Amino acid sequence: MLLTFIGLKEYQDRPPFDPSLMVHFRKRFGSEALKDINEKICMAARKSEEKRNDDDDNKSGPPSDGHKPEESNKSGRKASSFITYPVNQGKLILDATCAPADIRYPTDLSLLNEAREKLDDIIDIVHKNLGKPGKRPRTYRQIARKAFLSIARNKKPGKKGIRKAVGKQLRYVRRNLGAVDRLLAVAGDGHGLSQKHLEALSTIRVLYEQQLYMYTHRTHKITDRIVSISQPHVRPIVRGKATANVEFGAKVAISIVDGYAYVETLSWDAFNEGKTLIETCERYRKRYGHYPKVVQADKIYRNRENLRYCEERDIRLSGPKLGRPPADKEKQKDQKRLERQDASERNAVEAKFGEGKRRYGLARIMARLKKTARKREYRLLVLFSATPVPA
Repeated sequence: MLLTFIGLKEYQDRPPFDPSLMVHFRKRFGSEALKDINEKICMAARKSEEKRNDDDDNKSGPPSDGHKPEESNKSGRKASSFITYPVNQGKLILDATCAPADIRYPTDLSLLNEAREKLDDIIDIVHKNLGKPGKRPRTYRQIARKAFLSIARNKKPGKKGIRKAVGKQLRYVRRNLGAVDRLLAVAGDGHGLSQKHLEALSTIRVLYEQQLYMYTHRTHKITDRIVSISQPHVRPIVRGKATANVEFGAKVAISIVDGYAYVETLSWDAFNEGKTLIETCERYRKRYGHYPKVVQADKIYRNRENLRYCEERDIRLSGPKLGRPPADKEKQKDQKRLERQDASERNAVEAKFGEGKRRYGLARIMARLKKTARKREYRLLVLFSATPVPA
């Protein structure tokens, strides 16, 4: 059956296609296509679950989205004076995390040393391809290596020692870049460098400019900071966790409805997940035909814009209400009880992140190219999103 499916008439010893063909086939699916696949998988899983749980008496009851149909809002709630909405139903859980890439922890000194070593290799290739015209450009590679190791092996180098070592490596990289430019000017198109070497050279130029700016201005922050020469698309994501204050990889925001996870935003650049609440609620309304009754999220989502948006649409956003607490003790107890309930139910999204990182490889993305890494992250998210969180 399988032989017929792939177009073979009989068995053969050699493989029918190269394994890398599956990688090229996967590249045909864009991020939007994978999002649609995720939606269809979740909706199909929900439908099959409803069929198993439905009794004979209510087979014609709830629709496939799992929410009972209700009449239009009779209370007259309006987001404006002209628009009315159906009654809110369901709970929407929101959160974001980082999918770290498989890179070495970046430091300014190690990045500059790696850049210097790669430039040395590029100089060797171009010089050899030119037929070794005269002496190879002097790069002091052994002296530069010793200067790097004297700090890298020092357990307590100190800020002054690190800054001095970074300055030395910057000068070595500047010298090597000048030598490369002179050799390339002589070689022209016959430099003999591969596309990989050219991309690394372009990345090193940007890295040198960034490191020189931070060294000159005595800062460690810069936009679109490069933390890996082999993966220049990776960005630092500040998470503020106890184990790692900063992670390096793509940031992903998901939503959970009835235990099923939906990918809302995936980006290599850091973003404020609090700004995704409105877009996610609108996507929820488009998917189910009504807004959620409750949005359970952490404090970063409780900004003024989101609070005003939820209030206009009668959506309860989890967390303490603004203003003074109610004077009535019973109301205070009910409010605290509701906050504890929201916090406990919001643990479902943490369970999803744990499942994705422990079971599906989101804790370390091994793909190195930007396109393949992004597709792999979407594919892993699609895989673990179809398994609902147990109640």
